[in-house]
Amino acid sequence: MPQIPLSTYRLQLYAGFTFEDAAGVADYIEALGISHVYCSPYLQAVSGSTHGYDVVDHQRPNEELGGEEGHSLFCQRLKDLGLGQVLDIVPNHMALGEQNRYWWDVIENGPSSRYATWFDIDWHSAEVKLQNKVLIPVLDDQYGRVLSSGRIRMEYTGERFQIRYVDNLFPVAPRSLSSLLTRAAEYAHNDTLHFIAASFLALPSPDSIDRGAASARHRDKTVIYGLLKQLCEKQPEVQAAISRGVDELNHEIDALDDVLNQQSYRLAYWPTADQELGYRRFFDVNTLIGLRMEREHVFEATHCRILKWLEDGTLDGVRIDHPDGLRDPLQYFERLRKRAPDAWIIGEKILEPGEFLRESWPIQGTSGYDFMNVCNRLIVHGEGLIELTKTYSEFTNEPIDFAELSHQKKQMVEQEALGSDINRLASLFVEICENNRDRRDYTRAEIRRALREVASFFPVYRTYVVADRDRIVDEDHANIEKAIALAKDRRQDLDAGLFDFIADVLTLRVRGKVESEFLMRFQQFTSTVMAKGVEDTAFYCFNRMIGLNEVGNDPGCDGISVAEFHDYSAKMQATHPLTMTTLSTHDTKRADDVRARLATITEIPGRWRAVLNRWSRMNAQFRTANFPDRNTECFLYQTLIGAWPVTKDRLTAYMEKATREAKQQTGWTQQNKEFEEALRNFIERILESPEFIAELEAFVGRVLQAGRINSLVQTLVKFTAPGVPDTYQGSELWDLSLVDPDNRRPVDYETRRTILNDLKKGMLAEEIMREIDRGVPKMWVTHKALSLRRQHPEWFGADAGYTPLLAEGLKREHVVAYLRGSHVVTIVPRWTLKLGDSWASTTLNLPQGNWKNALTGDVIKGGRLRVQTLLQHFPVALLTRETE
Repeated sequence: MPQIPLSTYRLQLYAGFTFEDAAGVADYIEALGISHVYCSPYLQAVSGSTHGYDVVDHQRPNEELGGEEGHSLFCQRLKDLGLGQVLDIVPNHMALGEQNRYWWDVIENGPSSRYATWFDIDWHSAEVKLQNKVLIPVLDDQYGRVLSSGRIRMEYTGERFQIRYVDNLFPVAPRSLSSLLTRAAEYAHNDTLHFIAASFLALPSPDSIDRGAASARHRDKTVIYGLLKQLCEKQPEVQAAISRGVDELNHEIDALDDVLNQQSYRLAYWPTADQELGYRRFFDVNTLIGLRMEREHVFEATHCRILKWLEDGTLDGVRIDHPDGLRDPLQYFERLRKRAPDAWIIGEKILEPGEFLRESWPIQGTSGYDFMNVCNRLIVHGEGLIELTKTYSEFTNEPIDFAELSHQKKQMVEQEALGSDINRLASLFVEICENNRDRRDYTRAEIRRALREVASFFPVYRTYVVADRDRIVDEDHANIEKAIALAKDRRQDLDAGLFDFIADVLTLRVRGKVESEFLMRFQQFTSTVMAKGVEDTAFYCFNRMIGLNEVGNDPGCDGISVAEFHDYSAKMQATHPLTMTTLSTHDTKRADDVRARLATITEIPGRWRAVLNRWSRMNAQFRTANFPDRNTECFLYQTLIGAWPVTKDRLTAYMEKATREAKQQTGWTQQNKEFEEALRNFIERILESPEFIAELEAFVGRVLQAGRINSLVQTLVKFTAPGVPDTYQGSELWDLSLVDPDNRRPVDYETRRTILNDLKKGMLAEEIMREIDRGVPKMWVTHKALSLRRQHPEWFGADAGYTPLLAEGLKREHVVAYLRGSHVVTIVPRWTLKLGDSWASTTLNLPQGNWKNALTGDVIKGGRLRVQTLLQHFPVALLTRETE
């Protein structure tokens, strides 16, 4: 039976860190106190994948990681050490390309492919030219120009026919080979080849979706290819004739164009994807195609290996990547839970502030972004953030209304990167209106504008309404009505009745087959709009305090109170006590230690204002043609404070990614080379400026200790608050990583082994604090908290309880304390820069009994105690009740 994890340790597997490497550090992970290794996706992915989310085969472990043998040895090593395993899985999408045999079959055989039902493809596009075709936007110029230049060619390997464009390969539809093989048969004077050519032409049309016809087509095609192979092996002159025909075809542009037009795909210039793509993607990534996971046969085929591992004990749990991309997430979770009733299942569900995971979902919780953001908001200073708003506005002249900025960026991505998604939705809604005589005169253009507006005002990632189940809850209804009201108010140039009609469809007041299809697709779309418009754009534009710019957070918020933190924790204990708690993931914009240090700026907003203006004046000499702009400059200085020391190469790569994501001065598809060169030069020059570096290091030196205390605060809370704590690889020591790929750099496990061994030999709290530069205090908190969870899992489980302990005195808002069950007390400070060295007689009423601080060894008697006494030997306290 699967075991619910007490804790997890995330490992990022790729060709540079394989199953063998993971097995090699498993003993260290166990010694640290972890109960479960938590692996990034490791089913077969695209060659060279660095993350594993681009799956091409769900049936086998990734060959680049060690394949079946390496996986077996890794899993056996975990079992030998008593470690469980959790795996990240990807149900929403697969990668395109020849390595994906299912996709290859689809673009070879069109709608009649055995796997056409796997993928979310619109075979009946409103564009006539794309009827029963898949648009593949990979060309670097207009199709005709690329074809005329000879860069699109047919290849014949003796085994198969394929179309090549640079490094991209595509199959050839069997029927389209008929004329080529007929010509080759004439060259070879071979009647059998004539028969094979005619047989290919006689295959059923690829447009047929009849399952019987599709099965017969596949059978006959396989037989015909077999005959062709045998013929070529026995008569080499036939193969030579075919090669001659292929070579001639490649020199006859019109004939090659005719063959290409017979394919079930259409090669196109890459910008066409924004408006005409006919398949659902992962966000706006053209190489990741959506799966129809709602179809049971697709679920079974893609999950058979995962379910086997859950059944035989190889896995104890799974993390579900991007469930909001699924057509019906609840249906998916119900199906998974039915097949794995005892597994620990968490979903990468992004919750907005104030939103909570649906209690109806049969999973243990989320992947922890909600917890991370609550911790983040807890350690920033609200009044300081208000001052930072004024500083940011005056320095950059950028908008300070984050909600408005988010709306603008959502609109931008809807019109550009997500234009094809909007067009697909608009076509469905046009059909709905055509079937309703009271609505039939709304134009396609009006509908597109209205849909963009409604989606851009959605306050959450998506709703979960399902017409077939007659399912709509009050929360969904409220979010839909809010978005409609805001959209109606913003676009008074559009008929209010159109917005009302959209609301009627989204809330099931108007129903029908097309209405249901529109509803389901619209809900998938709003999560994409939020992710691309806010996460990947607005978060790189709104630079008041970049430490708050994390997935699921609201960078415009001004922190939370201690009481609000306790309310959140109590709700988690009551509803999802086994959710994941984390501080860093492979997707976070910056590591927890970077955010912890940046939070200190909110405590000294006046000093930040002064250095921001002084550094800008000091470095003005290094700007080129007014580049970088002030918003980028503000972002850069905060990054330097949070991640210092950082190398020029790391910083340059990060700033290039950040500015392209912001899409203000440059972008991924339209790069401003002048700006990017000026930014690279600016970074190089300021890092070579002794005057600036001296100032930067002086500022970092002022906040360094407070930032480290913030890190210890977050770390201890992660391990003792309701939930199952995760440690991102290597982050048990100070980690100043930035967004991926920076956070996937190799981890120095030998150093970590050495430090852990030293700690286990016995070190006093004072000795540990003297080793703070190496991160020893963070590992100490991690190890002691994990050991306590391992020794007494009942103290932290679903029945452990959560009781706030409220401080009294002038500095009571500076302390966070709580009791788990009746045995464990956590005490942490916040805002230590503003606190200074005095707690001003602030006290905490500790429950009666004798308590031992697991971090210092101090024994304390319960009752009202001074907080300063509780924290005098170590920045945070983890107390356990001594048994008599």
